[in-house]
Amino acid sequence: MKARKTGGKGPQPAVVVDGEVIRQIRQHARSSSKTEVCGVLIGSEDGNSLAIEACIAGANAAQAGTHVTFTQDTWAHIYQTKDAKYPDDRIVGWYHSHPGFGVFLSDHDTFIHKNFFSSPLQVAWVYDPHSDEEGCFGWVGKRLERLSEIAVVDHKGGEGAGETGKPEPLGRFEENDDEDLAAEKPDGDQEAPRWLRITFSVLSYTTVLMIGFLVAFYLFPRILVWPFDPQTGRPLTDRPVDWRSLQQGPRPSESAPGNDSGAVEAPKSGSDKEKNVPRQK
Repeated sequence: MKARKTGGKGPQPAVVVDGEVIRQIRQHARSSSKTEVCGVLIGSEDGNSLAIEACIAGANAAQAGTHVTFTQDTWAHIYQTKDAKYPDDRIVGWYHSHPGFGVFLSDHDTFIHKNFFSSPLQVAWVYDPHSDEEGCFGWVGKRLERLSEIAVVDHKGGEGAGETGKPEPLGRFEENDDEDLAAEKPDGDQEAPRWLRITFSVLSYTTVLMIGFLVAFYLFPRILVWPFDPQTGRPLTDRPVDWRSLQQGPRPSESAPGNDSGAVEAPKSGSDKEKNVPRQK
């Protein structure tokens, strides 16, 4: 990819980035939807061309919502990872996220780029996980601006179709499973008509309700009481009665005393008493 001229300000660097690097940057940015994240870009330089082939996430970075800062621990982690995985490559730029406020370089971002990534070919990648917008900023002459052309490559390209060796994803049932289910179902087993299924359901519910009513009738019997006369202490009825019947009709205690078969009639006058006493001679 050739460098593009920009009206006398100097050519833009020809940036080629691996599609896997972009995917990793997006994944890192989406892991924190409210604060910024950062990391560095790993690759190589060739004249005015820049190839971004990997990235390293910035661990232990100072996050403050609208800006991020590379700390001493962040740089220690970056160099340790680079020496272990990419010893022959170099740091060709950095990336960070702008969650919800667009793609640009703020004053704080420009300060970081000028002091830590001041090489003519080093770039700054910015990604907004809310709008899914991204952009690459680099040096055009002595001016830091957003680059208008970026090439994205897929290093997995050239792989033949059907040669990956990966099996096809399976659904819930395979064709063989459907055939087995059809074979297990008898030929004469047909689904009952709808009216018969509704009738069976109604009868089932009715039976359950009747059983519940009988169980409640025997487990929860009626309350029976045996009324007594408070003055004599004698029962007013010869058997207990339902307490609800006492609320509907007159109480047995309100009946006339004369109807009581056990009551003794008092003598009416003293003359009658004298008739039963023999006279003395």
